[in-house]
Formats: sequence, structure tokens, C-alpha cells
Amino acid sequence: MLIPIILSGGAGTRLWPISRESHPKPFMKLPDGQSLLQKTFARAASLEGVNEVLTITNREYYFKSRDEYQLAKEKFPGVSDPFLLEPCGRNTAAAIALGAMRVAEAHGRDALMLVLPADHLINDQAAFAAAVKQAYGLAARGNLVTFGIVPDAPETGFGYIEADKHVVKRFVEKPSYETALEYVESGRYLWNSGMFCFKAGVVLEQFKIHAPVIYERALSCWEATRSKMPSGSTMMEIDAETFAAIPENSIDYAIMEKSDAVMVVPGSFGWSDIGSWNAIGDLTVPDEAGNRVIGEAVLVDVANSFIQSEGRMVAAIGLDNVLIIDTPDALLVADRARAQDVKKVVQQLKLMGHESHKLHRTVARPWGTYTVLEEGGNFKIKRIIVKPGASLSLQMHYHRSEHWVVVSGTASIINDDKELLVRTNESTYIPAGHRHRLENPGLTDLVMIEVQSGEYLGEDDIVRFDDVYGRT
Repeated sequence: MLIPIILSGGAGTRLWPISRESHPKPFMKLPDGQSLLQKTFARAASLEGVNEVLTITNREYYFKSRDEYQLAKEKFPGVSDPFLLEPCGRNTAAAIALGAMRVAEAHGRDALMLVLPADHLINDQAAFAAAVKQAYGLAARGNLVTFGIVPDAPETGFGYIEADKHVVKRFVEKPSYETALEYVESGRYLWNSGMFCFKAGVVLEQFKIHAPVIYERALSCWEATRSKMPSGSTMMEIDAETFAAIPENSIDYAIMEKSDAVMVVPGSFGWSDIGSWNAIGDLTVPDEAGNRVIGEAVLVDVANSFIQSEGRMVAAIGLDNVLIIDTPDALLVADRARAQDVKKVVQQLKLMGHESHKLHRTVARPWGTYTVLEEGGNFKIKRIIVKPGASLSLQMHYHRSEHWVVVSGTASIINDDKELLVRTNESTYIPAGHRHRLENPGLTDLVMIEVQSGEYLGEDDIVRFDDVYGRT
């Protein structure tokens, strides 16, 4: 039995302003309209013998992940999609240890795990499936198997694996350009892909040997998690207190670089970790001047550049080797040679306390979306879209009042001790301190305009009393 484990997390700071903490890299739509997460699920679900794909992700990403999977699962109706939900990030060692415990309990210690990051792109599914079959055979004999990518350029953003056929000699950190060039020319080195295959029981034994503290604390966390969840639950929230006690470490440092049972499967299946805007640009066909464009753009004397715009026309004149990424609330302009430095912008935004490192103007919620249309001193205007049958939490704000105007649909509203229906072109007022709830009882989207006013309008000014999505 082969159980793919999708690890979905990470902010993808080099792909700001599209990738943000609340909308990280796996949810980014590629030029074909699919997200990296959708592609990863489909890639895993289509492998021979797979009838379950386990996803380990942050609790905040659960509902959005389910929405993404609904679009992909139509082709794989027989594949289940359970979730392990992390309360915070502890790197890959903790996630894989807990994933192995879940697989071992549900399917036995001999069940094989295929660990796949959610933010990779693979273009040749047939070649990938062949590599997985090779890894399957090696892992079935008790090995820890990693996938190495045959390099086609001296990349400095990847770790490397020195190998002799399937035997791993050593793992190497990200090298300088000169060293990377030597590695590629030697033919002995592979890019470290971060994908793995092993038996659940084997990797747990390796944790015991090489990372005993991680193992013991992960075991305590798994026992605490199981005690809170019904048997057979397909969505398990990992116990926060015991999970925070697991040392933060990667699977590479914790086990792979220490174990003598590691083997590698070399692969050439069109792999990319989509680690920069240059990698995104490479997914589109260039024009005669080497420009790649997603969206609308007018270019005059522009060459070798990548332009992406979500809604506005972009005009550029006299540029060469430039990135232009335009979103409704942020614009990135950079030398393509400095694409890896975009993460430094995110670091500065965090230091400034600017919300654009975390949120887009349009934010997904389990019940729908909200879009910030305008804001200023003591006011904020939002467009709120609530899915049919969905409802917001029963909540209260200390510092702001809200005026709701229904644009289309009908809203069922609790406003303190009143229950009312508000129809198109009608409105209601929610004073600060009032308990309130918004629900869409209709069969089409409910669209509203919300005008907030008050001394503090931050998203953290919310007290939830009841919530169908478990966010109280």
C-alpha cells in the first residue's frame, strides 16, 4: 500500500506579492489556472495503488485546501483525503513523524509513505510514476529513499546529493556558483528534491535512533491528538501544547544525513520547486524579444522581462531583464537577477508591521471571501460574499460598529436579541458590543457591502461565541 503525504505550508516569501502568509505558495494559480496544491494532489492520486492521500498542513489552510481539492477530486472519486492539521509550523521532521504514526496506525507499519511537498511542479507524470515505482521497490526493502533531480544547470538555490547510482555518499548544502558548476560537470551530483519514500515503521525506527527527542515528543503529541479525536476521523487537529514541545528540525538534518539506510532515485521528470518569479516566468512562452506576459501589458523597447498583472494594464518602456508583478494592493519591480531577494522585501514589511506581508485585499474564509475596497482613518469598506448555505460565526467587536448593505441575495442576520431577514437594497446596523451573525439561506451567493467605523479596525478585534467551522 502506498500512501502519499502532502506537506503543505510555508509562506513562499520569494513569490510575494502573490504568495503571502494567509495565501501561501501552494495556493498560487499557475498560467493554466490550476494551483500547485491541486497539481500535487492530482499527481499523487493518479499513482498506481493509491486510494488515500494524507495532507499535513496548518489549521488556517484547511478550508481553502478542501476547496482546492474539490476541484481536483472530480477525476479521483475513489481517493480519500484525510488531514492532519498543525497549530503552528515545526518544520518537516515533526510533520513526517506524526504522519508516519497516523499511517502506521491506520494501515500498518509496512505501509509505504510517499512524502511530497505541495509547492513543486512536475511536468512528466509518466517519468515521475516510473521513479516512484523504483523508490517503492527500494523502500520495501527497508531503505529511506530520496529523489534526486538530474541537474541541467549550476543552481545555487538547491542542496545537492553526491551519489553513486542509488547509493547516497553525502548531502551538500547550497553551494557557491563555482562549486555548483563543478558538481554539474562531474556528473556525480543531484539536486535534493525534498521528496521521500519509506515504510512508516522504518522511518519511525530511524527517528528513534537518530532523533530520539523528536520521536518521544511526537509520540506524546500523537497520543494526545488521538485522545481528542473520534476514531476514524478524517480531519485531526494536532494537539497544540505537545506539538509545540517537538524540536523544530528538517527531516534532512534529523535523519537523512545521519542514517546509513538512505538511497536515492535519480529523476528527470520536469521538476521545479517554483522558487522564484523567474521560475514562474519560465512557464509561459516568450515573445521575439524574450518577454513573458501574464495579463495585459503594452511594451515599448522592452526585452527579457516578465510581467504579470491581475487586473490592470501595465505599460513599460525601455526596460531589460526586469520583473513586474502587479496586484490590487502591491507592486513588485525588480531586476530579474535579484529575484531571490524578494524575501528581503517581506522581511522589511514584517518589521514595519504592514499587513501586505500576510493578507491580500481579497481574503478567503470558510464561508466565502471579503475584499477591502477602501480604508482610511477610522473607516474600512469591504465587499463580503457568502456562499449558499454558509454562515459567519456568532461574534462581537469591541472597537468597531458595522453597517451592512445587501447588494444581491437575502441575508439572515442575528443582531443582539433580534433575528431578521435583510433583502437586496436593504441594510442594518451592528453597534460595537452587539453579538451578531450573518448567514446566507439562499441558493446563490450573498453579496454585501460592509462599512466599518471605529478607533481600531484590525481583524483581531473579534470574539467568537459559536462557529460551525470550529474557530471559537
